[in-house]
Amino acid sequence: MAYNFQSESEVKEFIKNLGIEYRFGCYSEKKAEVCHLLADYLESIDKNYEKASLVYKTTCDDYKYAKSCSKYATYALLGKGAKKSDFKAAYSYFDKGCDLGDPKSCFHQGLLLITRNEQQGIAQDPMKGMSLLEKSCLAEHSNACYYLSGMYIAGVRKHDKKDSGSSGSEKVEYAVPSDMKKAFQFALKGCELGNMYSCANLSQMYKKGDGVEKNPELAAKYKKIAMEMQDDVQGGKTLSFQEGLT
Repeated sequence: MAYNFQSESEVKEFIKNLGIEYRFGCYSEKKAEVCHLLADYLESIDKNYEKASLVYKTTCDDYKYAKSCSKYATYALLGKGAKKSDFKAAYSYFDKGCDLGDPKSCFHQGLLLITRNEQQGIAQDPMKGMSLLEKSCLAEHSNACYYLSGMYIAGVRKHDKKDSGSSGSEKVEYAVPSDMKKAFQFALKGCELGNMYSCANLSQMYKKGDGVEKNPELAAKYKKIAMEMQDDVQGGKTLSFQEGLT
């Protein structure tokens, strides 16, 4: 049936039928990707986050669908569709998603290990966290490349204690020392994958000669790329139906 998308009533009918189609494909045909689409539908159209959360979870558990693991983990982290956040559940499902090959899951699992979350039941492990970010970056997740680059720029302290009246004269020890060559490598990959902050950092590295030979022409080139990306973001590109839901 052809729909007239200029007609409000026909658009409503199309959306309703789409929900019916997704429910059939998920519950009767047991197709994992359709179950994930059903959860997206429940989230974006019905705004029923509790049901969406359940469908994401069961699609991950029953069908080992990586994107559903990632979505349920995000729900658990934010407390979406539930009364409160559950960091342990979030970590567990990001772990599942990462094992199933989802780079976004590896990225968020890594961040949970790098960030202090002891009060949420997650022990800080920056070394493992960085290995997960690297896995995510190599699977072409641009944000993971950007975060890794930043960590190699600053280095990772062994003990990140807040000042409590100390003189500040204590020697800082690093679990991972600053490594500008690695920082450059990950910034380059992040920029190639479309991360504008990586491109901006790359420009500065070429300008200063940090981790790479100084090159004013390449510094200008990557500054221009970063600014063009910024203009695209500020231009407010619109999303088509279903784009960005997963």
